[in-house]
Amino acid sequence: MLAVVKSSAERGIEVRTDWPEPTAGPGQVLLQVAAASLCGTDRELYEWTPSAQAFGLNLPVALGHEGSGTVLEVGDGVEGLQPGDRVALESHLICGHCWACRTGNAHTCENTRILGMHIDGVFAERVAVPAAICVKLPDSVSLEVGALLESAGVAMHSVQRSGLAVAGQNVLVNGCGPVGLAIAQLSLTLGATHVVAVEPNPYRRKQADALGATVLEPTDSVIDVCRDLARSRGGFDVAFEVSGVRGVLPTLFESLRREATLVTIGHPSEPAPIDVAAYINKKQITLRGIFGRRLWDTWEQLLLLVESGRVDLSWLISHRLSLAAADEAIELLTGEANKVLLVPDLT
Repeated sequence: MLAVVKSSAERGIEVRTDWPEPTAGPGQVLLQVAAASLCGTDRELYEWTPSAQAFGLNLPVALGHEGSGTVLEVGDGVEGLQPGDRVALESHLICGHCWACRTGNAHTCENTRILGMHIDGVFAERVAVPAAICVKLPDSVSLEVGALLESAGVAMHSVQRSGLAVAGQNVLVNGCGPVGLAIAQLSLTLGATHVVAVEPNPYRRKQADALGATVLEPTDSVIDVCRDLARSRGGFDVAFEVSGVRGVLPTLFESLRREATLVTIGHPSEPAPIDVAAYINKKQITLRGIFGRRLWDTWEQLLLLVESGRVDLSWLISHRLSLAAADEAIELLTGEANKVLLVPDLT
């Protein structure tokens, strides 16, 4: 079977034609992968950065944690799924037994494993996954859009984590990769008054502008623009840090009003200092972080918006490539690209 594999703890990947065919064990389903989406984490894994190493991959492993497919077989004990069902995949595999899992906070499970890191992922023709991570797709949602729901779910969770503090509010988004763009889109859909998007990549600035955001470069006076738009409020109401760039937090804190909320999504490659006295204590800003999606209310809320047509994710797809072109797909992530799909049926 064709698969994109991380075989060793060093830079690079392998496109393998001899990867073992998966089978559906107890509690699992076998999927024909329809589409798999790349994200910045896949580039980190390719480069084998300290951030990637911190995930503790179970090498060798077929990569890919954002995807969709069609059920081919169901294993013993699986209920609610049958061959022919179209599903998207949650990438976090929870234990179901720890305190967090037992108290409705499975998204913070202390034993979380990740698809494409600790078990074989969706950069392959077929994959066997726990039935518990499958989300049935409504008829109106395509398999390609299904492959985007994991990353769009990060955006949805970010908005939820802010306390849904976007309706009638001023929103700052730092970093306009696919997650940042989805946050901007969700904020505008849910009624944000102003969305200011900060992004160095001209291609992505154009995407944010098309959504209706006020677009700035990092070298622009972000603080002044936000304070001018906020008028007597003294700054914006909520900010989302999506870039993972070290050193951007002071600008975001200064762009926010007192008692605003800052949600961090991107992972800096090294510790980022915070002036607790100035921003957390005196300015009383709430700092929150997110990782993945809330299980399962993030999925439910996002699917409602997508199925209703209020949120269209298909525009995020900029490229479709074959599994054999995985190296090229990873290179695209830092250029003029948005969501890059690996489609096993392409040759």
